[in-house]
Amino acid sequence: MVADEPTFARLMIAAQDGDKVATNVLLSEVGLWLERYFRRRVPPHSIDDLVQDVLIAFYTKRATWDPDRPFLPWLAAIARYRWVDHLRRVYKHDGKELMEDDAIEDSEEEVVMARVSLDRLFGQLPQKQAEAIELVKIAGLSISEAAQKTGQSESLVKVNIHRGLKKLAALVEKAD
Repeated sequence: MVADEPTFARLMIAAQDGDKVATNVLLSEVGLWLERYFRRRVPPHSIDDLVQDVLIAFYTKRATWDPDRPFLPWLAAIARYRWVDHLRRVYKHDGKELMEDDAIEDSEEEVVMARVSLDRLFGQLPQKQAEAIELVKIAGLSISEAAQKTGQSESLVKVNIHRGLKKLAALVEKAD
């Protein structure tokens, strides 16, 4: 089932009234909606943790939803705030490391925005390609280390990097 606004609202009203079955269905549908929402916003390996984080926030804030207002914008606001918190948490560490290098004088915001742009591009790649590029080209792991971490063969890691970079180049060129 792909829930729409009226279905979400009906499930939420029932969940607020204590219906456990409606609550379970609602949590399941919200989880699927969040996966789609985050698919283009974060790298594939971050989706599950972020969805769980939002589901916890959603569940604890469920009493604040007003049945006279649309459900999806309310849910999207929670998801957006958690996404921004996630970006701050994840990229603050990366940003500090970059800022310690005297040759790089970007602001923290520019670092975060660059990373967000990169993650959006990675979101358009198959997961294995994005993961291989992230590990080798960004994190600096060797091909062998990336192969061990991903469970791919070394040659497959190389192929995924090559194909992924080729697709990234095409995406960037297409955007210009």
